[in-house]
Formats: sequence, structure tokens, C-alpha cells
Amino acid sequence: MTDAAPQADGVPLQQVTLSALEHHAYCPRQAGLILLEDGYADDAATIRGTLLHQRVHEPGHETRGAVRTLRALPVWHDGLALVGVCDVVEIHRDGRVIPVEHKSGSYTPGGPADVQVTGQAMCLEAMFGRPIPHGVIYSAADRRRHTVAVDAVARDRVLTLADEVRHTLATATLPGAAADRRCRRCSMHDMCMPRVLARKDAITRAASKLFTPQPEAAWDD
Repeated sequence: MTDAAPQADGVPLQQVTLSALEHHAYCPRQAGLILLEDGYADDAATIRGTLLHQRVHEPGHETRGAVRTLRALPVWHDGLALVGVCDVVEIHRDGRVIPVEHKSGSYTPGGPADVQVTGQAMCLEAMFGRPIPHGVIYSAADRRRHTVAVDAVARDRVLTLADEVRHTLATATLPGAAADRRCRRCSMHDMCMPRVLARKDAITRAASKLFTPQPEAAWDD
């Protein structure tokens, strides 16, 4: 990632990708492993997602009726230092612009995907110069479109998460492991070792006892 244009105070914001926002919203440590250590691992779910995105990540466009569809559209917001790629952007004849994010799994209201599509909408607003009050997440699992409100709460969440990602990058420090139910379905489980890290204090105490020299009297016994 590169630096964005300087802000009003002269300090440039570090660019943050919309995919990093989604990873961070799901688990800050997962995002840290990807951003700081180039770590990534596939499982069945991520491979399904990759195959799904192959169908929508071929750049192109088409028009059907009153809707023009753009695929794999690069988006950015210089002022907020956000950058990414939209799976699909629908441009309607009545002026509406709607980002459509494709996901292979089921949709979770308020989940990380909402953050990604909200960020896409914010970028598209800056590029097209018009308000975008909602986006769409298409779930391949249930073959449905789910509308996501791009309201003040959703926008603030994007900005907060972007600042948290920048903090991770600036400090080059991996966030702690969640060690909860998210870990069971995370493809990076083996790389992260959440259960080991969750017991770090206990392991440190055990190691201290194991490697601390014993008094000479103890050996005499």
C-alpha cells in the first residue's frame, strides 16, 4: 500500500484496502497476519470464494434494460485513503449507483461484508459525485441479494476500522488472538495458533519454573 495525499494537517494517511477492513472486522489478528507477515491459507470456504470471484473479477461491462453493470471496478477515496475493487457496480438509468459484493457463504447482517460494501459505497460516492444510500451483498449460499444500509453508523464503523488497521501497520504489532468460535472456521487457524497464545501466561509460568535454576540445597537432597 502507498501513502495517500497529505491531509489538512500535512500528515499523509496510510492507504487501507477495503479487503483489509473486512478481515480486520472479522478478526484483527487475521488482518495483521495478512498485512504484516504476508500470511494466508486456503480452506474449502476460501477456495469456493475464489472460484465465485473468478466469475465476477473479469473486468468488463454490459447493459441490460435500464441497468449498466460494471465488473471488477477499481475504486478509491483520496480523502479517506481507501482503495479497493468492487465485484459489481450497477448504474441504473434513474441515476442510482449500487455496489454489489459477491460472497460464497451465507449472509450475516452487520457482519464484516457490510463493512466492505459500505467502504465501496463511500469510494463510489467520491468518484461519481452522488449519494449512495445502500449497497448489496449477494450470497451464493442462499442465492439472494441482501440490502445493506450505508448510514452514519456504517460509515463511522468504516472510518474507525480504517484507523485501527493503520495503527496495526504503524506499530507493526500483531493483535492478540481471539481464541473463540471464529477460530474454528478460520483458514489461518494453524498459522495463528489461537489456543496456544490464549494460554501464553500459563506457558510462561511453566517455562519459568522449568528453566529457573534451583538452589544448591535442592540438588543435595
